[in-house]
Amino acid sequence: QVQLVESGGGLVQPGGSLRLSCAASGFTFSMYTSNWYRQAPGKDREFVATITDNGEGTNYADSVKGRFTISRDNAKNTVFLQMNSLRPENTAVYSCNAEIRGEDGIQIIAWGQGTQVTVSS
Repeated sequence: QVQLVESGGGLVQPGGSLRLSCAASGFTFSMYTSNWYRQAPGKDREFVATITDNGEGTNYADSVKGRFTISRDNAKNTVFLQMNSLRPENTAVYSCNAEIRGEDGIQIIAWGQGTQVTVSS
């Protein structure tokens, strides 16, 4: 019942933009930090961005700073990733998760199935 579902991926030209959505069900997303990761073929999964439960704290991989923005609408139980100035090397499957940080470290609550982003002319 605890699920995250990504949407918004697709084919975009270099320099274009996409907005990804990560919709939660079965739990209250606003209670958790959320992250976006991506994985390109033949490469390890890579951290992209994180946002705190209240949306007031964000962090980004150096490679996407200034181009990507993570945000959330807790009333809609959804986290977003706005991606601008996309490059072919940004092609990957993008996945979101929810986590909680406590005395036992970081606990991942759920992973989404991923959405394909392809940047190509």
